[in-house]
Amino acid sequence: MRIIIEELPDGEEEEIIIRTNGMDSDIMELIYAVKAGRSRITAFTQDGLIKLDSKEIFYFESVDNKVYACCEKSVYEVKEKLYELEKIYENTDFVRISKAMIVNVSKINKIVPMFNGRLEAALTNGEKAVISRQYVPELKKKLGI
Repeated sequence: MRIIIEELPDGEEEEIIIRTNGMDSDIMELIYAVKAGRSRITAFTQDGLIKLDSKEIFYFESVDNKVYACCEKSVYEVKEKLYELEKIYENTDFVRISKAMIVNVSKINKIVPMFNGRLEAALTNGEKAVISRQYVPELKKKLGI
């Protein structure tokens, strides 16, 4: 595969051209990764609305019918439901790990086995998240193990 990068003059729109003999899962993952890398989600704060970059989000959690985006040191409410976020971040570093949580696998420091087939993920910000056994196969697939 050959990669060509050209510097654009000011004012021209960026574009990505993919030339392929056929679409496969690797190319689709690349497309999703590029789209997700620029995706931002609107979150609510006491001061108003802000845009969160997906790279700064550690996990999404549903508590009392509200969904929160948890970052390193802050928590923000978002309007989307977990199933909507799961669809938005499909084929990215986000994966559902329980009925109430979607985690960013790039923020996982280590995974430790627990009882009853569950796992515990230690996140880079020091928090821990329990991975329900029904979601373990999808996590392993996402991690390539």
